[in-house]
Amino acid sequence: MKKTFMNTKYIGLLVILLGFTACNEIEDVLVDNNIDTSTELLPDLVSGSVDFSNYVAIGASFTAGYTDGAVFIAGQENSFPNILAKEFAKVGGGAFTQPLMNDNTGGMVFGPFPAAEYRLIFNGAGPQRLNQFLADLGAPVPPITTDASVNIGSSFNNVGVPGARSFEITFPGYGNFNPYFGRMASSAGASVLGDALSQNPTFYTLSELGGNDVLGYATSGGIGLDQTGNYNAASYARNDITDPNVFASVFTEIVSTLSATGAKGVVTNVPYITDLPYFTTIPNNALVLDAATAGQLTGVFQAVSGIFLQGLLLQGVPLEQAQALAAQYAITFNAGPNRFLIDVPVTQTNPLGFKQMSEEELLLLPIDRGALAQGYGTVALTNEVLQVLGLLQAGGTPTAEQAGLVIAAVNGIDDIDALDTDELASIKNATDAYNDTISAVASANENVALVDLNSILTELASVGTNFDDYTLDASLVTGGAVSLDGIHLSARGYAFMANKFLEAIDNQFGSNFMASGNAAKAGDYPTNYSPGLQ
Repeated sequence: MKKTFMNTKYIGLLVILLGFTACNEIEDVLVDNNIDTSTELLPDLVSGSVDFSNYVAIGASFTAGYTDGAVFIAGQENSFPNILAKEFAKVGGGAFTQPLMNDNTGGMVFGPFPAAEYRLIFNGAGPQRLNQFLADLGAPVPPITTDASVNIGSSFNNVGVPGARSFEITFPGYGNFNPYFGRMASSAGASVLGDALSQNPTFYTLSELGGNDVLGYATSGGIGLDQTGNYNAASYARNDITDPNVFASVFTEIVSTLSATGAKGVVTNVPYITDLPYFTTIPNNALVLDAATAGQLTGVFQAVSGIFLQGLLLQGVPLEQAQALAAQYAITFNAGPNRFLIDVPVTQTNPLGFKQMSEEELLLLPIDRGALAQGYGTVALTNEVLQVLGLLQAGGTPTAEQAGLVIAAVNGIDDIDALDTDELASIKNATDAYNDTISAVASANENVALVDLNSILTELASVGTNFDDYTLDASLVTGGAVSLDGIHLSARGYAFMANKFLEAIDNQFGSNFMASGNAAKAGDYPTNYSPGLQ
């Protein structure tokens, strides 16, 4: 019926045009008859082969609409699943329910205990927690009214659970470990997947499953534990990287279970999370020195190298071997930008356990920038250390205790504040393995479309991309795509993501959301929320 209507519409237009003499300009005819000439005529929207009547969104923080370091009503209303549901409603999509928070503070309590912090706002200089910002102004701080100990659940179309890792999606009783799911779970023993299936979805999205499987490791600076290979909520510490074999088993199970219901859906792969501003905002060469300070630091590390060399020789290490080991600590500094030092595991080839950062290694957003300006990442020069350095410069020989003071003054950046080459390789290797699984599962199932979030984030982080009249990139605060927490998307970023879902649905299932103009508009979605939103 829609196709017939569209043809009739164009026939009517043709009749109007033919009803005028040839001397009339077509543009004049259109204007005289109140026909909009500013936009081209678009085809009517069709749903293709998809039944959108019951859409269910499954995933973690992105699915939940987590933004600015929190979950709150406005962020949830601008979640990408809710944006999609508005478009689906135009072709038979039903109501889309979400476990909305009680307010816009972003905070959450569990009875008398805090469970989540206030959301971040931009204070004019950088991100700051809403409560801290208001307190600094002497303004009233709104109370947190969302209590995770009060269960509001039974069934929601959006079952995005912040913090959920792949294997936790299928874990019965996961609400006992995660207050976001506990608040919305249908029962104490429910699983995320089970609650999603109970909705009898006709269409689903499964977003960025695998992101949290590497995120905890990355945001802790690569502090993880050995893998157990068992996928239940007690098996992994929060900072572990999930074994790719475990991920493959769980992801395949989830998609197979959803497909068995006859539902069609869209899955996403996992972006390289280290392209996000949480990991890229603080440059590792931000140690800017004048010539005098650069010379002083070079002298310090020549002293460190010399002291270490003498210690090795006293231990009977052969001269050539001792010189090779000690040489790595004779780090030189120049006027201008220099790279910081980081702590690394002590090994036979690096007995002191520090090194200067290489170009690709990363500092994490929460690092204390004030401490960086005071010697964190170089040396902590005390009066005692300066006295020993003066002794060395005068040709004197320090005692063993004095020599130890110089070595101990090296103040490399702690593991928790940085990602070194080996840690970055672990993250990338796991992500690549997860994405191989996701690609294989999607390719093998004609009822599953794939959104390549990995390529999308790479583009945002490298050259940026256009979204309507805006340019988005992955810069913190100014880029427009990523929220103030440096990891999750802004509302505009989620709208851009929703359109990528619509493109994938069009390509796989024959709908025409994008071609018919039924897609999110960048200008309808903010890049950040006002502190006044409470």
